[in-house]
Formats: sequence, C-alpha cells, structure tokens
Amino acid sequence: MRALRPHLFLLMVVAIFAGNILVGKALAGLPPFTISLGRVAIALLVVLPLGLRQARRAWPVFRRHWRPLLGLALSGVAFFNALIYASLKFTSPANVAILESLIPVVTLLLSAMLFGEHYRGRQWLGVALSFAGALAVITAGQGELAMPGGVNPGDLIMLLAVLVWVGYSLLVKRHMARFPRYGGLLVMLVIANLALAPIALLEGAWRVLPRLSGEELAGLAYLGVFPSVIALLLYNQALAALGPTRTAVYLNLLPVFTMLGAFLWLGDPILGREVAGSLVVIVGVWCTLAPPRPG
Repeated sequence: MRALRPHLFLLMVVAIFAGNILVGKALAGLPPFTISLGRVAIALLVVLPLGLRQARRAWPVFRRHWRPLLGLALSGVAFFNALIYASLKFTSPANVAILESLIPVVTLLLSAMLFGEHYRGRQWLGVALSFAGALAVITAGQGELAMPGGVNPGDLIMLLAVLVWVGYSLLVKRHMARFPRYGGLLVMLVIANLALAPIALLEGAWRVLPRLSGEELAGLAYLGVFPSVIALLLYNQALAALGPTRTAVYLNLLPVFTMLGAFLWLGDPILGREVAGSLVVIVGVWCTLAPPRPG
C-alpha cells in the first residue's frame, strides 16, 4: 500500500486539476482576474497558519532573493490561473486541458533553447507529435468565436498561460529550494494578492464579489483550497517518492479527466477532434518523458 500511495496521490492531483478547469468554466460569467483574486485570497487564509512561522524565520532569504521570488509569485501563483479562467470564456475545458498537458514538452524545448540541454531523437519526435496534436485542436475553431484562420482566441490565451507556467517551472528548478515550503508559498500568495487586486478592481470586483451566489462562493472555495493547497501538498509528496519524470507522466491524464468531467457535469459533448488531439498530445508527451531502455 505504501508503494501505491504516490500513484493514488497523483490520480487525486489530476482530478483536482481537472476540477480547477471545470469550476473555472462554471464561473466563466465572472471576470477572470476577480476569480483568480478570490482563489489566492482564500488560499492565503488556508496557508497563513501553516507558513507564518517559516516566513518570519526566512525573511532575510526572501529579501536577498526577492527577484526570483517575485517571478515565482507573478507567474505560477497569480497570472497562470488568471489566464486559464480568461481562456475558458472562449474555449472548451477539453481544449484547455489538452493545451495544459503540453507544459512538460514546452519546458523541455525551452530548456534546450535557453540552457543548451541535449535530448534524444525520440524526445524530439515527442515534441513534434505534441505540437501537431495541439495545432489540430487550436485550428479547428469554434463557430462565431473563431478568429480568421479558424483559431479560437481562448486557445491563444491558453498557449500564453502555458508559456507563463513554463517560465515558472524554470524558476522553480533554479530557485525554489532556497525558500521554505509553506513560508515561501505564503509570501508568494501575499504578492499574488497584491498584484491581482488592482486588476480585479478595474474589472469591477468591488461590485461582483458582494453579489456572489452560494454556488459561486462554493466554486471559489474549491479553487482556493483544493488546487491551490491540497493538490500542491499531494504533488510534492509524490514527486519526492517517484521523481520528476514519472510524476509528470500523470499529467497526460488531464485531458481524459477533464473531458469526462465536462461531459458528466457540464453536459459538453465529447468531440472527435478533441479525442484525436489529446491522444496525439499524450503519445508525444510519453515519447518526450519516457526513460531510455536499460542496456
């Protein structure tokens, strides 16, 4: 049972991440930066008792390394999810999940371009397949929302979100070890709240938030507790047990969980192009992340 625990944790993480997309779609009537502000505000309240003591002790570290800390907070904590919620105003949860599953491949590609890391031929084949699957999805368009060339603006916003998360991942690789787990997350949540608040006010959050329904408040509570805190803790434990490569493979399941959830909960149809695109992306990511055979 101990050996199965990290795998069960990762299945829970993927389900929670799919829930983040589905709840974001259900809240698409709200302004996206207002949703993101509500999320990080709730997460801040949850993490405060866990991280306050660590943050006080590590304050000299935060001051010394404030630039990467600011980058981590703005990319991964503040704007990545705000862009997801903005994209969901125009595109389907399935498209968002398919494009989000490109993150490991884009990370590998930029690592090769920026840091000169070398990869095998099979990994480059995986990069090509993944981008081909994503291209098939985003060029299909969706009715009146499609831009010239059949591209949905929500898909383009989601591609920007992927680049933002890749930047966050590269910062994590180089700098996250400097910061305490809960104390660092607490400080990043404070920065994210300060960054998102002015944008949310421009969106009219001061009018929207007092009028939220019970279902909308429950949705924001889910976003603030489960993807922001619980999934992070589960993911970190699984990462320590399995390593980054085996852990990242589980994110391939995100389109499957999201399409099933959208079908069962939101009543969205499962489209053939989404299934085909997700399968190509999954095969591409597997080729990219699969370890070499021994011998």
